[in-house]
Amino acid sequence: MKLIASLTSPYARKIRVALAEKGLPFTLEVDIPWLAETRVPDYNPLGKVPALVADDGEVWYDSPVIAEYLESLGGLALLPAERSAALPVRQTEALADGITDAAVTAFLEMNRPAEQQSSATIERQITKIHRGLATLEARLVARKGLGGTSPGIGDIAAACALGYLDFRFAQLVWRSTHPTLAAWAADMLARPSFVASAPPSA
Repeated sequence: MKLIASLTSPYARKIRVALAEKGLPFTLEVDIPWLAETRVPDYNPLGKVPALVADDGEVWYDSPVIAEYLESLGGLALLPAERSAALPVRQTEALADGITDAAVTAFLEMNRPAEQQSSATIERQITKIHRGLATLEARLVARKGLGGTSPGIGDIAAACALGYLDFRFAQLVWRSTHPTLAAWAADMLARPSFVASAPPSA
């Protein structure tokens, strides 16, 4: 398999971690989607990473679809087989991906020229992040699709979202307001799969 990814994408990191946790071999092809010479649209018409080229040549995107495909390949199960148990995990994954979406949107807006920035857009996204973090911590305390005995796709997505906040939004100091989530994240981000996939300037 070949994974097309950038080294700073939290969505790509989610899949890199999932592959590592499942013990599935793959080749990493680093491609920066916003560069003129990018080949990402050859794999994903939306021009986004990650994209996964399967051994049979089929290309899969985006990260939730890739994660579901990986479950069909064996290795450590990242999603419970029972639908009733799987749904809370998928909900946690969606929540974590939504936090990441808000963080990416805010980061891009904050990096526009000052005169073109929308403070309302930034504030709206930061509010989403704070609400998402509060809900994520509540789900962790309730063990609702998060914080199981072994990492599932919800855990991986959540830790990648929190790692992205550390990478791009150190000013949020979310750990002081969410200590239970912070302690859990410290353990997750210390796993070899997360250490190996940390963004280069983190």
